[in-house]
Amino acid sequence: MKDVAIQFFNGVDEKVIPQIRLTKSKDGYAGQAFFRFDNPEALLSDNFKDIQGMYLLDEEGLITTREINIAVSKKNGKYTAIEAVYCWKSERDFKRFMRFANRYAKQNGLAYEANNDK
Repeated sequence: MKDVAIQFFNGVDEKVIPQIRLTKSKDGYAGQAFFRFDNPEALLSDNFKDIQGMYLLDEEGLITTREINIAVSKKNGKYTAIEAVYCWKSERDFKRFMRFANRYAKQNGLAYEANNDK
């Protein structure tokens, strides 16, 4: 099996594991995955302002999102986090994303927990 990775720059795997939160529409067809990377290595790059997207790679190929925000600390003005959103609009896209997420979790020894708070 190929490595599973998240990249902000082509060929450079992000080592920081993100927090990921999922939401789905009531009909289940559309939804979003919210990623937050606290102090990611990508921000150490001199050209981090050139980040154009987040790339999720696995044995099936590539999933891309261009919805990226770089967070700045209010205390010291330093860049501290990258936030990204991946949106899906079909059950097929959701299942594809979940296959990636499960591979990523397995490779990195992660588990998930459901939060059903209303």
